[in-house]
Amino acid sequence: MNEKVISLVLQDPVRQKALDCLFTLALPDAYIAAGFVRNRVWDYLHQKDIPTPLNDIDVIYFDPISVDTAADLQHEETLKNMMPSLNWQVRNQAHMHLRNGDAPYASSEDAMRYWPEKETAIGIRKVGDREYECIAPFGLTSLFSLSLTYNPKRDKRLFEQRVATKNWLQQWPKLQIAPH
Repeated sequence: MNEKVISLVLQDPVRQKALDCLFTLALPDAYIAAGFVRNRVWDYLHQKDIPTPLNDIDVIYFDPISVDTAADLQHEETLKNMMPSLNWQVRNQAHMHLRNGDAPYASSEDAMRYWPEKETAIGIRKVGDREYECIAPFGLTSLFSLSLTYNPKRDKRLFEQRVATKNWLQQWPKLQIAPH
């Protein structure tokens, strides 16, 4: 299923260019994650001809040496200069555990294990010329089965709030909240 995700993302020229832009920064353990991948798959499964607009582009990376949040803002600025039409959000996962009240994360993928819903915890990156990598700590089965699954590592109220405010069930009506 990883190859299917990569194929779907690369069919969207905006997403492909965003991956190219991130690749030029050469950030350690860097991925574009969350709605960038999730929404593309849900659009495909709902047979949408026009991609659902992205609110933001979530870039995650893991650099324990540089935990200054000013670096995140500098990376955002660089990416905005490359693709100004996108709302870039760059976060070094090496310090996000502090904001979230978790034990320190070991990698970008480890940080994703704490995200509120499992289908959001998916990232993709370019690793070379026409080479891409997709990570999904919870796997891809629930994403492709149109499930929306609460992650018990987070407060269930946060999950419920996100479902309500992000309008996922209206935007993608085939989605089902997974039983807990």
